[in-house]
Amino acid sequence: MAELLNNIVGLVDPYIMQVIVNIGIAVILALGLNVITGLTGQLSLGHAAFMSIGAFTGAICTTRLGLPFGVTLAASGLFTAAIGALIGFPILRLSGDYLAICTLGFAEIVKVAFLNLDLTNKALGLAVPPPSTAIPMPFVVWGIAILAIVFVTFLQSSRFGRALKAIREDEIAAEAMGINPARYKVQSFAVGTFLAGIGGALYAHFMGYINPSDFGFLKSVDILSMVVLGGLGSIPGTVIGAAVLTAAPEFLRFMADYRMLVYGALLVCLMVFRPNGLLGGVNLTGLLLRAVRRNATGARPRDKGRHGQ
Repeated sequence: MAELLNNIVGLVDPYIMQVIVNIGIAVILALGLNVITGLTGQLSLGHAAFMSIGAFTGAICTTRLGLPFGVTLAASGLFTAAIGALIGFPILRLSGDYLAICTLGFAEIVKVAFLNLDLTNKALGLAVPPPSTAIPMPFVVWGIAILAIVFVTFLQSSRFGRALKAIREDEIAAEAMGINPARYKVQSFAVGTFLAGIGGALYAHFMGYINPSDFGFLKSVDILSMVVLGGLGSIPGTVIGAAVLTAAPEFLRFMADYRMLVYGALLVCLMVFRPNGLLGGVNLTGLLLRAVRRNATGARPRDKGRHGQ
């Protein structure tokens, strides 16, 4: 089985495969931020900081502790979630621009700390060996991405997800209905940062080298753009947004110096014509159910006509 998977990976151009894997990692990261910003309505500009915590935790677990890859991923996610919950207790009492500025400040603190710690090799960064797994890395990344999609989908439709939506729409009304906003916001922050830690660990092991400068403010803006472009709270939209914004700069390389200009213009046009995002406000499940019902009701008269003949 492992040999077959390796053969499949070998058939794809390495550059295309790298883009595909980067899309998978971006999907995991964007889904984590979608739980915080899309479902709970808490604007975070420090998601790259939690990605970096997961990346360096995974790198240290592999290079210093020699832990298996599966244990490393779990440890990276859980440690990042613990940091997210710990930070969430004080800062999630804020909202709006104040919360965004606070998360941005936290991201800069994490970046500067990693630039000065001997454990993270300071500004030189860390070299991370590839994971010793029988399954090729592209299948590992996309397997985890699919699990993340399923997990967030069930989370969104659960009682916990409905409570997060209530907090997003009106925190005072949600509290009047017996929902504890502080507890639910901390829990959503922990879930979102857990996915960020997993994505960071996968990024570190796939790229083979990480540097604190890779996880700056612009990285947080990229992840937030994926969520906003796809549509806040929309899981299919988040996946599409992550795929578009990860692949677009790569496919625009033929334009050399103008590719980022075209990339920005595309984003502006999409936000003008679809201010709610590509799939914002679109219920794909409802549309599919309606299509199935329409086909079913359309088939019944024909069946009756055949029996009458």
